[in-house]
Amino acid sequence: MADDPMQEDTHKPWSGRFGEPLDRLAQRFNASVTFDQRLAEHDIEGSLAHARMLGRCGIIPAKDVADIERGMAEILAEVRAGRFAWSIEREDVHLNIESRLTELVGDAGKRLHTARSRNDQVATDMRLWLRAEIDGLLGVLKALRTRILDIAEQHAATLMPGYTHLQVAQPVTFGHHLMAYYEMFSRDTERLVDCRRRVNRLPLGASALAGTSYPIDRESVAKELGFEGVCENSLDAVADRDFAVEFLAAASLSMTHVSRIAEELILWMNPRFGFVKLADRFCTGSSIMPQKKNPDMAELMRGKTGRVYGSLVAMLTVTKGQPLTYNKDNQEDKEPLFDAVDTLRDVLSLLTEMLGGLTVNAERMRAALSEGYATATDLADYLVRKGLPFRDAHEVVAKAVKTAEAAGKDLAELSLPELKAFSPLVGDDVLKFLTPEGSVASRSHIGGTAPTAVRAAIARARSRL
Repeated sequence: MADDPMQEDTHKPWSGRFGEPLDRLAQRFNASVTFDQRLAEHDIEGSLAHARMLGRCGIIPAKDVADIERGMAEILAEVRAGRFAWSIEREDVHLNIESRLTELVGDAGKRLHTARSRNDQVATDMRLWLRAEIDGLLGVLKALRTRILDIAEQHAATLMPGYTHLQVAQPVTFGHHLMAYYEMFSRDTERLVDCRRRVNRLPLGASALAGTSYPIDRESVAKELGFEGVCENSLDAVADRDFAVEFLAAASLSMTHVSRIAEELILWMNPRFGFVKLADRFCTGSSIMPQKKNPDMAELMRGKTGRVYGSLVAMLTVTKGQPLTYNKDNQEDKEPLFDAVDTLRDVLSLLTEMLGGLTVNAERMRAALSEGYATATDLADYLVRKGLPFRDAHEVVAKAVKTAEAAGKDLAELSLPELKAFSPLVGDDVLKFLTPEGSVASRSHIGGTAPTAVRAAIARARSRL
């Protein structure tokens, strides 16, 4: 194979039908090998399973199968060593490998493509590749969820404000807050596991679109490649990219969750909050302002979310207008999918590491609870338990908050006589309900923010993890 692909013979495996070679610009426009070569090992894996099936079914001789296995072993070694000479004139990963195989083993290489098409071949490669990537992502998500559990356990009783509308709402614990993200990333895990089931179906054997007249055994190929079954309609087998769209939808949701926690870390690191510090190794400085420590990694995570969303929209758009079956549009399925997988894997890995370097300022979190009347709902609940209807209790407490605000005090700083002035139902026991500690401790049911409930949630999560 020549080192300069532009100097190679322009003969194509389909060129017998045409009277002139492909235009040079069209050739570059048509080629996908610059990006689909990452499918090489899976292409080899699928080709070997196909060749062995052809041999078992008596479609090609056993000697051809042995030659194909020998040639593919050499090609795999070249690919892994970075010595394989890729050529854009051979269009894609499939023709590059087939051409090299034919160079190495002769006619046996030409017989490999019996009873298959690049249409079912590429669909198989994509599924093999994505299945492996999903398995890797599940491992990364497990590491992230474990890291969240570890930090949540350390801070199961660390008080902080819970927010709605970014305004102080009620006291929660930092451990409870982190466990919300554990739930999000657990759902991401469930979605990927479920998506994997639909990825794990074998298209090979559908050939170009109509199946093949050769007596093939698709089930044996599926078993060898670890697929759970075969795609049962040959038209759908080559045209389907739902599995890629579904993965990208799941990836987009996972990136949404990454973006949300990144946004909170950015806010909490701001001196006006001062709740956390990110390790220096995950921050950068300013070229002009010496004092700056910017949460650039968290900001990039937030920004890259749009990149994955774009991949999902691109894939939906590629798919939406195609009549059955295969169309060249589907060449555009790979780069968005590849990029989304790379982005999600890197972002989840980086987030795991970044959380490991997190420093929590528990005193600042606790102090912030005095700024927004966080126990107002607890006072209302107290009055309800004394017999006052909730709407009336709400009105009473709203007036108490207004009075406390005018005096520059928190509710817990009002004297007992001051509180009793708002309702005759207020008793001497009211003050213990107005502390953040009392507030969170009272929410000890499953899903609540009490330290006991948080620790129980962590224990359940570890047993499931």
